[in-house]
Amino acid sequence: MNLGLIAPELWLGLLGLGLLLVEMITGSESKRVVGWIGAAGLALALVPSWGLLGQPARLMFGGAYAVDAFAAFFKIVAAVSGILVLLAAMAFFRDRPAEHEGEVYVLIVFMVLGLVAMAAAADLILLFLAIEFVSLISYVLAGSLKADAKSSEAGVKYFFFGAVASATMLYGFSYLYGAGGSTNLYQLGPRLAGLPTPFLVVAAVLVLAGLGFKTSLVPFHQWTPDVYEGAPTPVTALLSVGSKAAAFAALLRVLYVALPPGAWVSVLAVLAAVTMSVGNLLALSQQNIKRMLAYSSIAHAGYMMIGVVALAASPTPMGSGVTAVLYYLLAYVFTNTGAFGVVIAAERLLGSDAIPDYAGFGRRAPLAAFAMTVFMLSLTGIPPTALFWGKLSLFGAALQSGLGWLAVVGILNSALSLYYYLGVVRVMYVQVPADTAPASEGLLTRALLVAAAGATLVLGIYPEPFVRLVQHASLLLRV
Repeated sequence: MNLGLIAPELWLGLLGLGLLLVEMITGSESKRVVGWIGAAGLALALVPSWGLLGQPARLMFGGAYAVDAFAAFFKIVAAVSGILVLLAAMAFFRDRPAEHEGEVYVLIVFMVLGLVAMAAAADLILLFLAIEFVSLISYVLAGSLKADAKSSEAGVKYFFFGAVASATMLYGFSYLYGAGGSTNLYQLGPRLAGLPTPFLVVAAVLVLAGLGFKTSLVPFHQWTPDVYEGAPTPVTALLSVGSKAAAFAALLRVLYVALPPGAWVSVLAVLAAVTMSVGNLLALSQQNIKRMLAYSSIAHAGYMMIGVVALAASPTPMGSGVTAVLYYLLAYVFTNTGAFGVVIAAERLLGSDAIPDYAGFGRRAPLAAFAMTVFMLSLTGIPPTALFWGKLSLFGAALQSGLGWLAVVGILNSALSLYYYLGVVRVMYVQVPADTAPASEGLLTRALLVAAAGATLVLGIYPEPFVRLVQHASLLLRV
């Protein structure tokens, strides 16, 4: 066994344990040191993760853990998400005393480790343990602001919804094990191929209850708006990007490797259309920016599901569907984390999450308002931003796979989303503010916004190298 193949996981585990010690010996006024060390450590984790992109695909630990470019790509995504969220968390806790600030930084690093394990798990038992590891940390992080009633409520609601979803998913795993006689995804594939479709549909729906909960698919989305609104904003950002990316990685591996396409294509096609529509329709009436981004996150899960469905009808073993999903996830990490970075700045400068209170934000905080404009345009899918190419590739994959109706639904929903995304921009630049005094976002917040907005524009203006990266990662999904 070559332990160098799991160097990112070993490093993340040691980093988390080291941060626990640092947190214990630092004073209450120096907890930001923990965040800076965590961000630097996650940046170092990118080095071995990038090196694994060129390794031949293989299975480790008795076939339970995959080492391939697909998993390596999500290790990079998880580490980048963690770095951005740690920067956002340090900006969030600026001038905001918190009893458990240091522990939040430590848990974010451990959650990145769990996300990495979710993306590489090739066994149902290991996948379930990784999901529960991430879930337990998520529950704690969502309720980490003990003095805030909304945060405590978010943690409790998230826990109860998550417990039901996990139990349902585990029941689906038991179906697969009972039918295939193995928990290994790569052994289940050929064994389940000849089973009756109705049985496999039931198993797929049960599994989707758990993974759909993590990705906020309708009808497993009920927790999303309340948890997004009540949780600390950096935690909300992590749930919306890191957790969603790892859940899609697990979903792709389970569906593509273990389940025959006939068992899930129709179900997921309907879920994709319903998820897009419900998310966008409910976002239209939201006056709270975090709830609006929550319903937006639901809608984007529906967009990404288009690529998953297109995968089954691709003419090649790994068609453009997965490539589109991976590119979309990469772009979404920078776009949505940046949007929540602006929300953090606005919370501190305006003291409110209400969209009408963003009036005149363009005059008071020009950098944050410009960055928010970039993120809103990207979420809409307007060039030259990153998610323009993401949506274009997803809709193109649907058309190539004979799913023209699903592409039409996606295009109509994108047009619908223009109303509430540009509504935020209109409030910032057109409406007259009650207070016109200039406000400073803070150096750390500015750095976060510049990095996220810059990446969003670079991915939109010069997407070729990133497209090649995701194409390489998608080709090695199957070991």
